[in-house]
This record gives sequence, C-alpha cells and structure tokens, in this order.
Amino acid sequence: MNTLDNTLTEPLSGRPAFLRGWRAWAVGGAALLLVWFLFFRGGKKDAGPNPAGRPVPVAVAQARKGDMAVHLTGLGTVTALNNVTVRSRVDGQLVRVAFTEGQMVREGDLLAEIDSRPFRVQLMQAEGQFAKDQAAAQNAQADLRRLEGLVKQGIISRQQLDTQTSSVAQYEAALKSDQAQVENAKLNLTYSRITAPISGRVGLRLVDVGNMVRASDANGLATIAPVQPINVVFAIPADNIQKVLSQSAKGAKLPVEAWDRDLKSRLASGSLAAIDNQVDTATGTVRLKAIFANEDRILFPNQFVNAQLLVDTLKGVVIIPTAAIQRGPQGAFVYAVKPDATVELRVIEPQGTDGDSTAIAKGLSGGETIVVDGLEKLRPGSKVALPKASGGKG
Repeated sequence: MNTLDNTLTEPLSGRPAFLRGWRAWAVGGAALLLVWFLFFRGGKKDAGPNPAGRPVPVAVAQARKGDMAVHLTGLGTVTALNNVTVRSRVDGQLVRVAFTEGQMVREGDLLAEIDSRPFRVQLMQAEGQFAKDQAAAQNAQADLRRLEGLVKQGIISRQQLDTQTSSVAQYEAALKSDQAQVENAKLNLTYSRITAPISGRVGLRLVDVGNMVRASDANGLATIAPVQPINVVFAIPADNIQKVLSQSAKGAKLPVEAWDRDLKSRLASGSLAAIDNQVDTATGTVRLKAIFANEDRILFPNQFVNAQLLVDTLKGVVIIPTAAIQRGPQGAFVYAVKPDATVELRVIEPQGTDGDSTAIAKGLSGGETIVVDGLEKLRPGSKVALPKASGGKG
C-alpha cells in the first residue's frame, strides 16, 4: 500500500516543475516575437517617404505666365423679349389661316381671316342710319333758318324758334352717334383680318379653319415669340455679385457668352443687360439678364444654356491647372519638380479661378514644372518618373 501511494505521488510532485519550465520558454518566445515585429514594423514606417525609393509615376504641366479672363458661370434659360398670344378681337368663323407653323413673321403680316360678311352688313346698316339722320338734320337746319326770319318779322313767337333750335341740336347728336356706329363697324371689319402684333416666330396653330372663334377664347389662335434679339436669364452665387456691381459701376459693358450644357460649344455672344434687385434666399443666388442679337437664331426660347459672364481679366499672372492645387494645414500648395526629378512642396497663393485654370499670385514662376496627377503618393523629396516626350523612344 505504501508502494502504490509513492508511485501515485511521484508524478504529481514533478508536474508543477515541468509546467513552470514551459511557461518560461513561452514568455521568452513571445518577447522575441514582439521585438522582431516592432523592428520590422518600424523599418517599414520609416521607408515610406524615402526620397531614394522607387520613382513615382506622375503627370506634369508647366506653369505659364500670361493674361487670364475670370468668368462667372451660371445655368440660364433663354427667354423671349415678349411673348404674345394672338387672339381674335371679334366673334366669327375662321375661314383662312395664312401662316405656317414655326414661320418667321413681321409685324403687320396677315395671319388669319374671319368671315367678314356679317361685319360688312353691320357697316351698311350703320352707314344707312347715318345717311337717314343726316338728311333729317339738314331739314331741321333749313326749318330753323326760316323760323329765324319769321321771328324777326314778328309772325311767330320766340318759343317756336327755341324748340326748333333744340331739334337741330338733337339731330347733330344723333349724327355723332351714327358716325361712331359706322367707325365701329369699320373697325370690326378690320379685325376680321388678324395680323401679327409683333415680329417673331409663330408657334403651333391652335385653331383649324372652319371653327368658330371668339374674342373671349383664352388659348387664342397661336403664339408669337421674338427671337432677334433674345434674352438669357441666369443666376450666380450671391457672394460674387460685388464683382459684377463694381464693374457695372464703372460703366463697363460686361460680355456674356452662351454655351451648351457640356460647356464644349459656344452658341452666342451678348452683353449683360440687367441685375435683379434682391438675393433669392432659397438658393443664395442673384438673377442676371443678358441680351443677345441672335442673328443666326441658334438660341431658342426656353432653351437651357450655360451663361459665362466676364467680370475681370488678370494681367501677367502665373497660370496653372486647377487639378495641381492641394490643400493642407499650411494652405494651398503644389508639388514642383526640381531638375533632379525630385519634388518639393511649394505653398502658393491663388488669385482667381476660371474653369480648369487658376491664377497664382505668389509661390510659383512661369516655366516651372508642377505635378497634376499622382499627387496622393508624393512626399517632399520623393523621386518622380516623368512621362516621356511625345514621339520619344520606348
């Protein structure tokens, strides 16, 4: 029994020593792994901005010196100077349409005709009544002259003469009323021929021949919109309105260009005509109106265009692509390429931007090479791989 007890207790007494040795080796191995990890991790961190590393492929451009126009661009709508709905001024049956849809017409051109026979009859009636009353008035005047002679001879009383004088005045008033009826009938006869009130382009016909038209019809026969000249109404940010006002105060006629939606094709050139008197609080913009001669009629009412307003021209400035400019705690900066194909961070002071170009007031000189693409991989002192010249080998 004692032998069995010793056999069972010997492994139990030796096991804690074995575990203590294993734990010591595990701690030592973990410490070595930690030292190895920190050593190589620190080495990689320091190797990032190494100027002597592999060259970074980039795209570059040259800063140039010259004049740069500063534009303000806003989405605009082409609008006609005035838009007229052609309506009939009398009631009647439409017997003729004298225009073609989309036709250019001049003021006074015949557009349509209404059956004029009822108006001719009205004119004849008015002229007949006028002739009848005119004859009666002439007879009353003859009677008045005879009575005046009899009064002088004392044959009749003065009262009879006054009564006849009043009758003559009534006939003269009736003649004026008849004359008004004649002129009204003539006017209605004129209105049976519908002419263009303004010059411009006629829209789609709204009434066909044979229909009855009335002066109270809301839609009318067609619309006319003048297209020469024509307006463009566009909006610019309210923050830029002072630039426009300062130029307008000098009496300058600010040029405006109309471009297509993609800003690839210039449609027309005009000038600023008016500035709105308030800021649209919903959009933070101010509306402007430009006028265009539109001689080639390329601008069309309600067409959307991009309006570019020239507000200033910067003389003799350094111009670079806007894509090259980066922002950081030190402000705006670019990466300038040195002769040894390394880059340096150059803090700049932008003066104005126009589309894809930016004028630089300080920090760059004309002719310097700057990086415009691949900027995210650069650090000051990094080597760069410049693109090969066009037509070069390789």
